[in-house]
Amino acid sequence: MPFLWQRSVMGRQVLGVALALMLLVVQPLLTQAAEVLQVREATLLQVGDRNRNYSVRLACIEVLPEDQQQAVDWLRQTLPRRRRVNLRPEGSADGLLLARVTPIGADQDLGAALVNEGLAHTTCPPA
Repeated sequence: MPFLWQRSVMGRQVLGVALALMLLVVQPLLTQAAEVLQVREATLLQVGDRNRNYSVRLACIEVLPEDQQQAVDWLRQTLPRRRRVNLRPEGSADGLLLARVTPIGADQDLGAALVNEGLAHTTCPPA
């Protein structure tokens, strides 16, 4: 019996190491940097990475109609063309990627920053 127990423990350790290595490889792919090509709306960006170009909606925020233009202006000032950003996918809706978007070197994602500026409110429960 001790032999089976040892194999089981060793198997779990090997599995744990394999999962840790997989996370080290996969995690950078989930947060790859992209470049902002255009601010299209108060919560919609056009981004590109390598040879792809796609639309990304800022996740977990809503901008009221009366704040739309001010939010667009703020985003355009914060995100000049070709600004590099990290995308953390949260899902998709209406064929658009929903993601938390954080400019490289910034501490806060754009959705949270818009909320802090008073231009948006949060729509997702706190993590």
